[in-house]
Amino acid sequence: MSFPRNEGLEKAVALLKTLKPQQMLADISTPIPSKQGADARELPGSLSPPLSVTLKSLHTMQSATKASVLYAPPLDEDGVLTRFCEKLRSSFQEAKLMIEDDRPLLLHATIMNTIYVKGRGASRSGKGKSREKLTIDARQILDRYEDCLWMENVPIEKIAICKMGAKKQEDGDEAYEVEAEINMV
Repeated sequence: MSFPRNEGLEKAVALLKTLKPQQMLADISTPIPSKQGADARELPGSLSPPLSVTLKSLHTMQSATKASVLYAPPLDEDGVLTRFCEKLRSSFQEAKLMIEDDRPLLLHATIMNTIYVKGRGASRSGKGKSREKLTIDARQILDRYEDCLWMENVPIEKIAICKMGAKKQEDGDEAYEVEAEINMV
């Protein structure tokens, strides 16, 4: 979502606050087989299993020899995380807060983006942000982190609308500024 001059942000926040994540998750979750191997039956009023994320491996958005973005994809063998996120996206598209996009949703955690490399200076003309795109040969990095487990079964506790671009924190770290958020439960 993009809101130049915050136009539409209030509507997006209002929509976010109407979402019922547990119901959305229940609508798309696959049944979990019981220990006895019988068909799973959900009890009326029971909550869906908590949604969690595991990040493993390292991929690039571009060719490995000319990479500018490296990311860790989630393991989503049953497709529940992807279907949940697609349902979220559809809610905002149906409200005309996001443009329709035929590209598949690419869930990921960015590990490196060369656009943020410091000390690259301005363009040769000294005007604007027209720097040459910095790329790296990431083949060795991708091989090294192919089996890296970045995090495992971390519960997703909130859904948030954040401003683009991470901001410096007091501790020197960076984080996205939250415009609004709701709890998963």
